[in-house]
Amino acid sequence: MAKKIIVVFGATGAQGGGLARAILNDKNSEFAVRAVTRDINSDKAKALAAMGAEVVAADIDDPKSMEKVLGGAYGAYFVTFFWAHFSADRETTEAKNMAEAAKAAGLKHVIWSTLEDVRIYVPLSDDRMPTLHGKYKVPHFDGKGEADHFFTEAGVPTTFLLASFYWENLIYFGSGPKRGQDGVLAITFPMGDKKLSGIASEDIGKCAYGIFKKGPSLIGKRIGIAGGEPTCKEMAESLTKALGEKVRYNEVSPDVYRSFGFPGADDLGNMFQFYRDFEEVCTKTRDLRYSKELNPELQDFDTWLKDNAKKIPLN
Repeated sequence: MAKKIIVVFGATGAQGGGLARAILNDKNSEFAVRAVTRDINSDKAKALAAMGAEVVAADIDDPKSMEKVLGGAYGAYFVTFFWAHFSADRETTEAKNMAEAAKAAGLKHVIWSTLEDVRIYVPLSDDRMPTLHGKYKVPHFDGKGEADHFFTEAGVPTTFLLASFYWENLIYFGSGPKRGQDGVLAITFPMGDKKLSGIASEDIGKCAYGIFKKGPSLIGKRIGIAGGEPTCKEMAESLTKALGEKVRYNEVSPDVYRSFGFPGADDLGNMFQFYRDFEEVCTKTRDLRYSKELNPELQDFDTWLKDNAKKIPLN
């Protein structure tokens, strides 16, 4: 019997790549991978092709090219990448294009990688958290959350997947330990003593694969995933063990974090404030036990550190 095609957008990125590999590594899978990328000649694209993926080119800013690659498919994984352009408006438009293309293609199951629209919890009129770009609280959350209705209103059979803080941010996004003037390493977050839901990026794709395997029963559901929910103090303790030297937790206020000045510092400062001030909402949405059911190989922070601590740049 022919395998059902899952079209994976962002197939060379963290989320889509994890899903593509999860399917391709399962030789008994009922699914096949059509991996979408802008550059089919990249090393990552070639690696997926070598694993057995059908690698195709499309651009999420071009609805016609999306419709083309969705033809004949069973389902699709849709993800946008705010950090490529820092525009929530653009993400919302991309999601609208995705929903319309999915509807036109008659897909049976779609996963939309979304996040909370923080303005539901912190209205624009609430000055506890600054408003950014004129109409957002956490732009890289809000643009995705605002776009959810495009899928429901189009009648696209969708599961809404909410991921967590990537443990990999410690490696690639500048969130790892920095050495202070006293020579001691420290991680700096405005989280107080609240829990921070986090996940290994590869596990997002594995959880998404679990959703596709469960099939129609999860259509219409909002599923939050995480591999753990340590406090930042607990993260520092885990890093101390994994790195073999002391790592402190340097607590700062969201205002101080927003003032750090790197691109997106204001957005991330607001995000951490949301995680901190609405800890119960965020951790309740992200269900550790169900994440493990979807992905039995789910890694907690300590497990992730065993394979990745040496990759964390220390300076």
